[in-house]
This record gives sequence, C-alpha cells and structure tokens, in this order.
Amino acid sequence: MSTSHGNAGSAWKNLAADLPASLVVFLVALPLCMGIALASGAPIVSGIIAGVVGGVVVGLLGGAPMQVSGPAAGLAVMVFGFIQTMGLAMTCAAVAAAGVLQMVFGGLKVARAALAISPAVIHGMLAGIGILIVLGQIHIVLGGSPQSSAWQNIKELPEQLIGLHGPAAVLGLVTIGLMMVWPLIGKGKLKLVPAPLVAVVGATAVSVFWGADVARVQLPENVFSSIQLPTLPSGNWGAFIAAVLSLALVASAESLLCAVATDKMHTGPRANLDKELFAQGAANTVSGLIGGLPITGVIVRSAANLSAGAKSRWSAVMHGLWLLLFVTTLGSVAGLVPLTVLAGLLVVVGTKLVNLHHIRELQKRGEVIVYAVTVAGVVGINLLAGIGLGLLVAILRLLWRLGSVKVDVKQAHDEYLVVVSGSLTFVGVPRLSTALAQVPAGSKVRVDLAVDTLDHSGFEAIESWSDTHRKTGGSVVMESLEEVWVRSGTSKTSSPVLGHQVSNNTLASEGAR
Repeated sequence: MSTSHGNAGSAWKNLAADLPASLVVFLVALPLCMGIALASGAPIVSGIIAGVVGGVVVGLLGGAPMQVSGPAAGLAVMVFGFIQTMGLAMTCAAVAAAGVLQMVFGGLKVARAALAISPAVIHGMLAGIGILIVLGQIHIVLGGSPQSSAWQNIKELPEQLIGLHGPAAVLGLVTIGLMMVWPLIGKGKLKLVPAPLVAVVGATAVSVFWGADVARVQLPENVFSSIQLPTLPSGNWGAFIAAVLSLALVASAESLLCAVATDKMHTGPRANLDKELFAQGAANTVSGLIGGLPITGVIVRSAANLSAGAKSRWSAVMHGLWLLLFVTTLGSVAGLVPLTVLAGLLVVVGTKLVNLHHIRELQKRGEVIVYAVTVAGVVGINLLAGIGLGLLVAILRLLWRLGSVKVDVKQAHDEYLVVVSGSLTFVGVPRLSTALAQVPAGSKVRVDLAVDTLDHSGFEAIESWSDTHRKTGGSVVMESLEEVWVRSGTSKTSSPVLGHQVSNNTLASEGAR
C-alpha cells in the first residue's frame, strides 16, 4: 500500500514540474514550427501538425523520455526541394514512407550504427543547411522573395539591400535584433521566457500598432478540414524512393545524435536508442499521413525542457497538446504574425547552425577539411551530394591515417636500426617493404616498433621479412610482435573517422532547430 502511495506522490510531483516545463517548450516550439514550415515551402499548419505529432506520439512511445521532437530546421532545405519537385501531397507520402523505414530500422536494432557517422560530416551538413536558410530567408526579411539557389540568392542580395521594402524590412530586422539582445538582458526568471517568443511577440506587436501592410501567417479556420492527404507518385518512382531514403537516414541520424546529447544534460533514465528510432518512425508516419512535416529530435526544445525542470516524458506530450489547443482555438492570433518576422527568426536559427566551437574542435583534430567539403557540397550542389562528398573525404582521410606509417633506416657501426612509427596497416605495407629493402642481406638489424596501430597485414609483413632476413644469415632483434599487437589493440585512441567520438556527435543537431 505504501508503495502505491509513494508512486502516486512521485507522479504528482513530476506533474507539478512537467506542467510549467511543457508550457515553456510550447512557447519555444510554436514560432519555430511556423518558421520551419515557411522555410520548407509548406503551409504553416503543416509545421504545427508536425509539432503536435512529435510531442504526443514520440513523447508516449519514445525511448528518450527527456527529448522533445518536432519539425527541425535541419530538414527544411531538403523538404523545400521535395515540395518544389514533387508537390506537398507526394512529399507527405515520402515522409510517411520514411517513417515506416525508420520503424524497420528500430525493429532491427541498428540505431547505434547511426553514431558511426563522422561528426565533421554532421556538423558540416547542418552548417550548410544554416547558410542556405540564411541566404533564402534574408530576402524575405528584406521584403523580397527567396531565389532558387544559393548563388542566385547571393547574386540578388545587393538589389534587395538597395530597394529595402519599408515595413517588412524593419519588422524582420527588429526580430533579429530581439533574438540577439534578449539572451544578454534576460536575467533571473526572465531567462525562462524564450528568445524566439520575445522576438515574435515583440515584432508582431510593433506591426499591429504600426498598422504595417505586410504578408502575415495564414491558418485555416478549420484545421481538420484543411489536412493535406498524401498521394503516391503516378510515375518517377526513382525521385520518390530517393526522397524516402534520404529523409529516413538524415532524420534518424539527427534524432539519435540529439538523444545522445540530451542524455548528457540530465541524470535520469538513459535513452533506449532503438525504441526512440521506432517512435520517431511512428511519428513521421502519422505526420506524413495527415499533412505534416518530417519530425526529428530537437536539441533546442529538449534543452529548454530540461532547463525548465521537466521530470518525465509527460512534459513533451503536454507541449504537443498545447500546440493542438492553440491551432484549434487561437489560430486567429497566429494570423497576426508577419511572415517577415518568422523569416527573421529563421535567419538567427540558421546562423547558429554554423557553430564556431565545433569548427575549432574539428580544426584541433585535423577534420576541418571534411567539414569544409561537406559545407561546400551542401551549399553549392545539394544536401545529399554534400553528405556524400563529406563521407568520401572522411573515408579517404581514414585511409591516409591508416597508411601514415613512417619507417627510418639508419646504419650505426656494424648494425642497422629500423624505427617504425605511426599506423602499420595494410595501407602502409608497401612503404614498409620499400624501406626494409634498403637493409643488406646478412646484416645485424635492431627493429624498434613504436606503432599505435598494427593490423594483421602489418604483423605478417614484419614477421615474414624478419624470417627471410634470418634465413639469409642476418640477425633481427625486436620486441615480441604479439606484445606489440596486444598493446596497439588496447590503446585508447579515438577513431580517425569518428574523430572525437560520441561527445562531439552531440551536436549534430545543436542549434539546428
């Protein structure tokens, strides 16, 4: 009996913390859901649907109870391209199909595999997306329209600056200013008031009192009657399948890396990544079927959730219910928000995706080239090309590191000293063989193996050469190869592809929402 009373008391205590936290997350999520829909080229209601489904479905089913899910800026550029080429109805079908694929991934328990993606590629992808969002949305801030590519946006920018479009430009710049200033002046309890809410409410209030004639958010009077049902393609299945695969892979990687990052922010139950991936898939399937945007775990909302004192998954669930309540009863309030204000919000969000801390960390580890290539590919070509180029450079860098063996051969009196350092793997065996060929047959040789990595090919190459040298009348003195192999195999070095391991995977998604 006492146990049941204790559980009930704990539940009420959690609810007392989760209720105010859910309101804070709702206030953070609402403007971002609308802004991400704008950046995706989708109806505003599609962003709010994704926010509702992400909160409720992932909140109830997920394996990372403190993570908050919803539409993310990290997918906005990808979704914009799909809507332009396939239309909204077919994009929704791709989102639903991607969700099914994510559920399969979760059922097969492959979630940990997503953490093997190089952090440099993830950070580069998000930075490239951030640059594209800024280049597109700055045109709306200035009162114009975004162009079809990054180059076109850059080319048209001087003309937009010269012909500033009055009220729209002022309101957009006011939004950006409030977003940047609020974190500096918000002290004490004011810190709980999120900067996106302050910026959107403040700039909207200015527009109302000013009576500014600007384009505003349009929400349907009856949300349920305006739901966009998905449509399968009648042809061009290749583009549809590519959209499904890319959405499933990128959304899965973002969500799982966000879950790992969220785990580092609290001391509660650890995330079950396979269960979380299955829940993300279920949410995307539901969202796609009712006209919503794709969903991922969102680090900004998750951090706000924890900062506001959330204790359980019910905070995320309730934030989704608040979004639903808002869109069904107070949609006319959203109609006051100028589109240029949401664009200003996205400019700041996009800027934060280019994280200088990550760049400095990657520079220390020699991975900044992977980051730069990924950014250039995302901005200059497209998202998938950028990710592909980044992974290619990461793999080439790995092969170079694995082959970076150094072999010094020196003659000292009547013997030869061979010093082998670096990584002695199959890639470096040709270099080793070339160096050892300098040692005359029948000579005395001392081998110093100062390697940090020794694979089977390197082991056999050294062993084979030493046996052959002894058979030709020479002598070889060196440490036991078995001991070297064990020592190099147990040394705590980080993988050159994974870079700084999971700790820097944390912000695949940081600032991405």
